Amino acid sequence: MDRKEFLNKFHLHQLSSNDVYHDFIAKSKVRQSAVLVALVELNNNLQVILTKRSEHLRHHPGQISFPGGKVEAQDRNVIDTALREANEEIGISADNIEILGQLPDYQTLTGFTISPIIALLSEMPHYIIDNNEVAHVFEVPLAHFLDQNNHIIVDIERHSRKHPVYYMPYHEHNIWGATAAILKDLCQHLR
Repeated sequence: MDRKEFLNKFHLHQLSSNDVYHDFIAKSKVRQSAVLVALVELNNNLQVILTKRSEHLRHHPGQISFPGGKVEAQDRNVIDTALREANEEIGISADNIEILGQLPDYQTLTGFTISPIIALLSEMPHYIIDNNEVAHVFEVPLAHFLDQNNHIIVDIERHSRKHPVYYMPYHEHNIWGATAAILKDLCQHLR
């Protein structure tokens, strides 16, 4: 899928809520965060930019994620959070980003509410990685996630309730949890 086709599909469809929301976590304990679902065109095919979190991090060490993090007091909104975090973690400048919209919030089993901000980059970035937060940055073709054969769902039980956990493996990367669920929501939106 190229940039033009993505824009047409993204803007033509009404956003719907995702099918996974864990309302058993008290609102006072939920931490608001935002991620940048950044896409960049390479050889007429969109690529999704993902990171592997550093192993020493307190939350979700070693997991595949989008650039992002907790909302801070200086952030005007979740878009500011996503842009700030993408710049801090992998050096993507806001000057290189076109914000397209936002998918519905996703609440993790670990108590985070994530606001996924969808964006297109005007060119392939030169990554400046903050090794304290990010071990590795890489791109995955959007086509990989659009292929339903790459979607795996496993039900887990927590607090006596079953919850779907999404997996979308890509080569040596095990993309799962909130990241895979957000990608699933994006793909559903594009269909």
